[in-house]
Amino acid sequence: MRIKGFSIRFLFCQLLLGSLLLSAYPTTSEAIPEFSRKYNVNCSMCHAAFPRLNEFGQSFIDSNYRMPNWRDNTISGGDERLALPDHVPLAIRAQAFAQAREGEVIDVTTGEVTQADADFQSPYLIKILSSAPLSEHITYYFYGIFAEKGGNGETIIEDAWFSHDDLFGSGAGMMIGQFQVSDLMYPRETRLTFQDFMVYRMAGITYDRGIAFDYSLGGMDLAIGAVNGNGISSNLTINSPGYKRPDHLFDNDNSKAIFGRLGTELGPVSGGLFAYSGFQKNATGVAGSSSGNRDTDKRVFGFDLNGKIGSQAYWFSQVLWNEWDEFINVGQNYKWFGGFVGIDYVHSPTWTYSALYNYANANDLDNSDTIYEGIDMETLTFTASHYFMLNIKGVIEYNIDLLDTVQKTGTYYTGHLSKEDYLLLGFDAAF
Repeated sequence: MRIKGFSIRFLFCQLLLGSLLLSAYPTTSEAIPEFSRKYNVNCSMCHAAFPRLNEFGQSFIDSNYRMPNWRDNTISGGDERLALPDHVPLAIRAQAFAQAREGEVIDVTTGEVTQADADFQSPYLIKILSSAPLSEHITYYFYGIFAEKGGNGETIIEDAWFSHDDLFGSGAGMMIGQFQVSDLMYPRETRLTFQDFMVYRMAGITYDRGIAFDYSLGGMDLAIGAVNGNGISSNLTINSPGYKRPDHLFDNDNSKAIFGRLGTELGPVSGGLFAYSGFQKNATGVAGSSSGNRDTDKRVFGFDLNGKIGSQAYWFSQVLWNEWDEFINVGQNYKWFGGFVGIDYVHSPTWTYSALYNYANANDLDNSDTIYEGIDMETLTFTASHYFMLNIKGVIEYNIDLLDTVQKTGTYYTGHLSKEDYLLLGFDAAF
């Protein structure tokens, strides 16, 4: 139910948020080489293998991206209320790859195919990162992408937030800015595979703008937050009550999306329950590839489990169930689910090996004659990384598509029309 643009569910969650003044949002963005420069430590202190974090690295993040001596390399000018970093804290991450692949670009209307069996992807990504404590309790973090996936000439900011680790002396933390909702479970930026955690992207719970709080209750971590629910690329120029104003709306309706996670440790295993409730615009146009003007309910539920085997192997898993009410046709609700399971094995200081299984079932979206039939996915990925130095590695990855291709059945060319096997080689460096 909605009242003048607001949902009853949103109001209830806001009241709950205000009464608790807590939730647990682990701000697990990328650790960056700037931290090594600031504290004069090597990368292996925080990373089992770049970019995967070890226990100390996770503790560093839980401490709001700082060590106790964080003031040692700051300038105060004789005033304790100033703590400027003594240099501009910057780092670079760069990637370059070459792929032999079966994936294609298919025009959904005509079926015209664009294909490149050998694809040189260099540079694949170049980005600048920055983070530093600004006070006893406030830290900032951001990174900007100069080029990604061939988009030269484009610049985009993804992670960008301020965090406070002791709000009003309550022990609760708060973060405001741009972040990935999926970081509650597993941060995509610290994975060892080139292949993504696909269910997060398909469910639309990656980058968004919002606010989150964090608090620990004994052995439990509770997480609650609110985001716009429409990603980080949308903004609208305000033109009422008069000629357009210099400010912009970052959202396109009054209803925010609410998310949360309850996590704990059960012996050697950590896990959590996740929920997300909000709205999304309906799918319309050719093969459902455009967003309409109708708000539709969107709910995501799931659980995650992870742990270690011995001292060198890290395993992790995620399952998400999705409910998209009236997303395509009014009066029809669509349910689908997906997840992944993976393991990273740090064999030695110079070699790591990873395996990742991605699965998604479009379920009610099958035979919808829309691009969302393509949610169907089943892949197995194997990755070997050789570390020339702690901060630069060579990567070889083989992705196997376990699904059979399908034939066009409706008006449009949608669904699993081609295989997505690939062999990738390249470099990944941070400095």
